[in-house]
Amino acid sequence: MKENRPGYRFTMLIVMVAIAGFAQGMLLPLLSIMLEEAGVSSSLNGLNATALYIGVLLASPFIERPVRTFGYKPVITIGLIVMTISLLLLPLWTFFWFWFVVRMVIGIADNMVHFATQVWITSTSTARNRGRNISIYGLAFGLGFGSGPLMINLLMIAEWLPFVISAALTFITWIFVSRLVNEFPSEELDTRGPKTTWGRYRSVVKLAWFSLLPGFAYGYLEASLHGNYPVYALRSGLSIDQVSLLLPAFVVGGLITQIPLGLASDKFGRKIILLSIASLGSVCFFLMIAVEHSPSILFILFIAGGGCVGSLYSLGVAYMADLVPTHLLPTANVMMAVSFGLGSITGPLIGGWSIELFEHGSIYYSIGGMLILLVGAGFLFRHQHEAQTI
Repeated sequence: MKENRPGYRFTMLIVMVAIAGFAQGMLLPLLSIMLEEAGVSSSLNGLNATALYIGVLLASPFIERPVRTFGYKPVITIGLIVMTISLLLLPLWTFFWFWFVVRMVIGIADNMVHFATQVWITSTSTARNRGRNISIYGLAFGLGFGSGPLMINLLMIAEWLPFVISAALTFITWIFVSRLVNEFPSEELDTRGPKTTWGRYRSVVKLAWFSLLPGFAYGYLEASLHGNYPVYALRSGLSIDQVSLLLPAFVVGGLITQIPLGLASDKFGRKIILLSIASLGSVCFFLMIAVEHSPSILFILFIAGGGCVGSLYSLGVAYMADLVPTHLLPTANVMMAVSFGLGSITGPLIGGWSIELFEHGSIYYSIGGMLILLVGAGFLFRHQHEAQTI
């Protein structure tokens, strides 16, 4: 029996996002630690971590048309099935390039799931509740993503166990999603709008370029923390147990503030909230440099840092939906996925390189500096927007 009630649909999409986040949050630190223990250098480790996001980028230019043509549900279904199979393949062969290719495939499938879900939620939300709905979306992803690193502890039982658990959860999610009634993006036309794909891209950039940058920033810091930080922390004297607590602490901070920040953005405006949390987040990461050998204080700062910047992506999506017309939402979500993917590739590459060269404080400087650049871009966007409206 198919379900088309908005409440049921929203709940199923949120559960699905949580499971997809769980798989992603598990893979980054789990495979990084396994590669580190196998003697792979931090720069190559960082390169392997980018594979998932290379997959995200590869899928992005081609994902909008299938969603418009076939609807949300078929795209999500294929993504979930491919993720399930790929997760089961990973423990079969511990080989650098095999993992690289499989992680790319997971990135493609992950993008299919997240893109279709984001457009489905943003296009069925009103301006009044969009911040809340996208915050719940971010909360669900964060819950899953934050739970993923806990699977590191299962390595002591069997290397294949975390992968099988994640694959099983993904498959179960597909069963529930199969009950949804398929829907399609809005085909509303704007006679003044662009008719070509590249024309739509240009329109999104012109209207909302700054709203795409929080996606880049979140991808950068998320991939750096989960892809590079386990290597950095182990070399700094922290244990695997401590790393498996610090990473979820960051996500827990984001979970605590996700919905309050979404509601605040509905009331006070997305941009002011984005600039405020990016500024406070940079302060948290710079403070970590001074206390990195004190796990308890570091734990507190990870919670605080997550509370500040854990909502960057969801607030960026909500801000983007405010700035572009409905018929451009699929295109804008493609560009958000590209921005996130570019950030996710850039983060581990710079992080791995900086660990090799600078070691002390390298990860914290990298993330804190990137957040400062985001704030600067926000002020520039305000200046340009004002210039256009005068």
